[in-house]
Amino acid sequence: MPGKHIVGLGGGGFSMESSPVLDDYILGLARSERPRICFVPTASGDNENYVVRFYRRFTNGSCQPTHLELFRRSVRDLAEFARSQDVIYVGGGNVANLLAVWKLHGFDSAVRAAYDNGTVLAGISAGSLCWFQCGVTDSMGDPELSSIDCLGLIAGSHCPHFDGEAARRPAYSRLVRGGMPPGLAADDGVALHFVDGALHRVVSSRPSARAYRVELRGHDVVETPIEPDLLAP
Repeated sequence: MPGKHIVGLGGGGFSMESSPVLDDYILGLARSERPRICFVPTASGDNENYVVRFYRRFTNGSCQPTHLELFRRSVRDLAEFARSQDVIYVGGGNVANLLAVWKLHGFDSAVRAAYDNGTVLAGISAGSLCWFQCGVTDSMGDPELSSIDCLGLIAGSHCPHFDGEAARRPAYSRLVRGGMPPGLAADDGVALHFVDGALHRVVSSRPSARAYRVELRGHDVVETPIEPDLLAP
């Protein structure tokens, strides 16, 4: 499919579920039959176990996996490295740390250039939130979840783990009522697929999972469910 692609997982994928369908969906968007897929675990502090789980899932002959560490950086030209990947898959963790480290190393600019060049961008949780204008995060250590400004490749706000973490739904409602731009929430197991910055399709690995448009109407925050396409195992 032509266009520039971003896939944001509210939860799921190789790090949260045994089903391969969301990961396979991402691979299916790549421009190559045996795509080069790079895992970026910055938000977890380049957690080694997370990297091992990535290779366990993607070392199967259908793709060419690699990963990029920035806490122990060994890649000199990040822009060229990012452009050489068919898929950049960003892991979960602390999105505030991710954004700060990416900016320090210039990887935010490298990712933008790769995206413009046709690299599929994807990620889970923090790796989904980072692509949006802003969103709901627990990265700051506050008792209440807060808002954070992100990369802005997708307009509006985002909340992952909408059904997976009890604090998410009320926090998103509170923040939208307080002025956060309207946006999209995603349950665990749901992926939001954007083409050229616009929502193209919602898919799910779980029959009961949903996405929601969340917006302020008058004095009320309204959640409009989006029925996803259930991916076959």
